[in-house]
This record gives sequence, structure tokens and C-alpha cells, in this order.
Amino acid sequence: MPEMPTRLAEIVDEFADAPRDVVLEMLLEFSDVLPQLPADGADRAGMEQVPECQTAFFLRARVGPDGVVSTLFDCPPEAPTTRAFAGILAEGLAGATAEQVLAVPDDLYQRMGLAQAISPLRVRGGTAILARLKRQVREQIGPDAG
Repeated sequence: MPEMPTRLAEIVDEFADAPRDVVLEMLLEFSDVLPQLPADGADRAGMEQVPECQTAFFLRARVGPDGVVSTLFDCPPEAPTTRAFAGILAEGLAGATAEQVLAVPDDLYQRMGLAQAISPLRVRGGTAILARLKRQVREQIGPDAG
């Protein structure tokens, strides 16, 4: 069975091992990782909104012919926690195969210790982002996938 990507596992461990007062700082650092989409909106084509998020959040996952997943996220800068979730996924899943993405545990943010540092509503939004990302991957590789 495939494991989640190594870099994502490292990020999970970094958060899980961090003192609670440092976790929010770490999250804010990941909010800066996420690049802004071009203002012309061309990259937004085919993106799916995640209504569970308190802010306007859109994502798209594409599985290439080589099985590697590319992700695209759109989240306003004034939503740093939600941007941080996307930044964690963008960095942690970079170069990951569809099977590795599907192997990411659904309780990822709880494993990171975020449930103790941020509101349950925000954790729910992050969990919804991951669920929609995995669903998009599953739809592209076929019904027998993960």
C-alpha cells in the first residue's frame, strides 16, 4: 500500500512535535508558500469551490500521464489559516503520485495537532479541502482507485 509523500509526512511530524505556541507561527509561514493566481483569472478554469471553508476557496487537481498530481489553489491573502492548509498540501504533495495523494490520511490535520491550536470549524475546512482534492484525483484515475 502506498504511503503519503515523504515531504508531507515530514511536515506532519514537524507540526505534531512543535510546542502549541509555535504552531500558529508555523501555519502562517505556510500561508506564504501558496502563490497567488494571475489576476486575469485564466488559471481558475475548472476549479472547484470548497463551500465548507469560511472564505472563498477553490482548488483543482490534475493527474498527468505519468501519474503525478499537480495542484492549484486559490484563496485570498486575508484568509491565512486556509491559505496555510493549501500551502501545506502544495508543498507536501509536490511531485506526488495519485496513489500517494490517495494514501494521505483523512485526519491529516488532527495528526498535525492543529485541532488543539485552531477552531474546529477551520479544521473542518482543511479536512474538506483534502477530501475534495482526493476525490478529484480518484475521479481521474478510475473507480477502482483508493
